[in-house]
Order: sequence, then structure tokens, then C-alpha cells
Amino acid sequence: MNNIVENINVENFIKMDFSREIYKLKKEKNCVILSHFYQTADIQNIADFVGDSLQLSQIAADTQADIILFCGVNFMAETAKVLSPDKKVLLPEPNAGCSLADSCNANDLKEFLKNYPDHTVVSYVNTSVEVKAMTDICCTSSNAVKIIESLPKDEKIVFLPDRNLGSYIKSITKRENMIVWDGACHVHEEFSVEKIIELKKNYPNAKVLAHPECKKTVLILADKIGSTAALLEFSKKDDCKEFIVATESGILHQMQLASPQKTFIPAPPIDSTCGCNDCKYMKMITLEKVYNTLKNEAPEVIIDADLIEKAKKSILRMLEMSK
Repeated sequence: MNNIVENINVENFIKMDFSREIYKLKKEKNCVILSHFYQTADIQNIADFVGDSLQLSQIAADTQADIILFCGVNFMAETAKVLSPDKKVLLPEPNAGCSLADSCNANDLKEFLKNYPDHTVVSYVNTSVEVKAMTDICCTSSNAVKIIESLPKDEKIVFLPDRNLGSYIKSITKRENMIVWDGACHVHEEFSVEKIIELKKNYPNAKVLAHPECKKTVLILADKIGSTAALLEFSKKDDCKEFIVATESGILHQMQLASPQKTFIPAPPIDSTCGCNDCKYMKMITLEKVYNTLKNEAPEVIIDADLIEKAKKSILRMLEMSK
């Protein structure tokens, strides 16, 4: 007798089952699921909100949910906890770190700042809660230029941790009094200029979209430089039908959903067998982990109350200046 289920894709069936259970649980528990653009498509599809760091921070600050389940990396879940200390914040994969945040250790920063006692510290949101506690103002790639330009022209600034974003901001704002920490994101640091040029030959009408965390040599090739959210908006509104995208490949899902008639090509890294550039930490979260985390309400993000108060000031200043 023929096996009537032999053509069913088992992996998709399991994913569908997890998704159904996740929807049930989040209703029962009054849970909001936040997903960064860099998560896999199936995670983005079960989220209540998908966005970049700034958008998700704003949602975390305003949510009426009892539980925030964050599909992202450690610093994002920490930020949500700082902004909503009375909520239970869950992170499906506690080992989901961030190479950029790791490039700026709080103890190293403490020693570094001794050399710049009269400087305003502006930290990218991609930092640990301990670093945010030593920060005057946080920023994201969406609002970094605006925040730097809001400071007096002669303000002495330490910007951290991303050297590529810091250099880009300096070139836009002409701030010569800005010291930039020497850190980088492993994804945006590794895009291949040569391979992007080769793609341009294959797609001569394509526009290059690049995140400001990319190296200057990549940004020079870009038709649009912006945050993940800004690149998504540009791809929706621009008449171009083909785009080469130099940021983490997870954003292509939202770009394709918004513009199904357009073609999106991931810019490849220097070392690549698959042709795309993924964040290994973002991709650690799976539907099964989301389900188990929501079911067990663990792992939970726990931060000392004093540390929350110290870190909150810099994040609230960012949100206030983003209005």
C-alpha cells in the first residue's frame, strides 16, 4: 500500500505545528514576540513586531504585554528589560551574543575613559548593559547622525564601539573632536568589495544598499547607505527592480514580502560558500526554542536593579531625541 504521507515535508510540518502552539501560548500568557530583521523568515513570521533596534526598543518601552519574548541577541533583550523592568523578558537562546558588543568590554572601557574625562560618551545600542551604564547617550544606526548633530559643535565625544559606523558619522557631521572605539561587527566587516563589483557586472541596473557598519570601501559603492529599516523603506519606494544588499541577509525576507516583483541579491562575504552573509548569533534562535521558552517562561533576562537605573538614562535620552 502506498504511504499517503510520503510527499509531506516533515520539517515544514514541524515548523507549522510549533507556530500554531506559539500563537496559542502567547495569547494565553499575554506575551508580545519581538523579532529583529536579521532573524530567519520563520521566526519573523510568528513575531508580533519585526524591526530594527530602535523600532524594537520603542515597542519594548510602550508594550502592555506581561511578557516580552525577544528574538534577537543578548543586548537587545537587555535593552528591553531596562526599558520594561516590571515585565518578564525572555531570550530563547542565552548564548546569542554579538561580536560588536563583545568588542567593547566594560572594564576596558572604564580604563579607556580615564583618558577622556571631559568627553560625552555616545554608545551604539549594540553594547552590553554594563557599557550603557557608563554611557551618556545611546544611539542606533537609524538616529546616530541626528544624535551627534544635536550636540554642540565643539563637544568632545567618545563614540563606541563600531569603528565603521563612527567613521561614517564623522564624515557626515564633520566632528573632528570625536574619538572612535576600535570595534566591528563580524557580518558587516566581511563583505567583499571585489564580489560586489562582480555582482554589479552581472546586474548592471542594480542599486547597492549598504549598512553604515560596512567598511568605507563598501560604502563607496553604495547607492543608499542607511539602517536596516531605512534600506527596507528605500527598496519599497525606489523604482529600481534589482538591489544588491550589503547587510545581514535576514532583511531580504521583509524586502521580498514588501516588493515581490523586485529582485534582492545578498552581497557575499570574502569567504563564502553560500553567497550570503549571516550573523551566526541571530541564526541560533529556532521555532522550537521559541516554543520551549514561551512554554517554560525561561530563560529569563535578569538584571540588577541598580544597573538598570544606571543604563536606563542613556537609553531614555536616545528615545527622547528620536521623537
